[in-house]
Amino acid sequence: QVQLVESGGGLVQPGGSLRLSCTASRSINSITAMGWYRQAPGAQREWVAVIGGDTFYADSVKGRFTISRDNAKNTVYLQMNSLKPEDTAVYYCNTVYLNKNYWGKGTLVTVSS
Repeated sequence: QVQLVESGGGLVQPGGSLRLSCTASRSINSITAMGWYRQAPGAQREWVAVIGGDTFYADSVKGRFTISRDNAKNTVYLQMNSLKPEDTAVYYCNTVYLNKNYWGKGTLVTVSS
């Protein structure tokens, strides 16, 4: 099993930055890919970014968000710059381990002036 705990959300003004963290309950050295998703109010959950051997981003965040991982800390990060009101959502960490899908409980990001 893997437990994922997100942190770092909060209220930020448009154009601002936040860094989200996702810490796993076990070593992530053997976990190939970890990702971030988000769910805005009244919308479906959508994929944001993934990191494995390479990194991939949704078009809506490309050039503004950066995903990274620190295996020594069992943590994946999402650096979010140039935030927009439409980035407002609950952000979730996700991974698949031993063919089972795991989600964190999410962290709320609100972009508003």
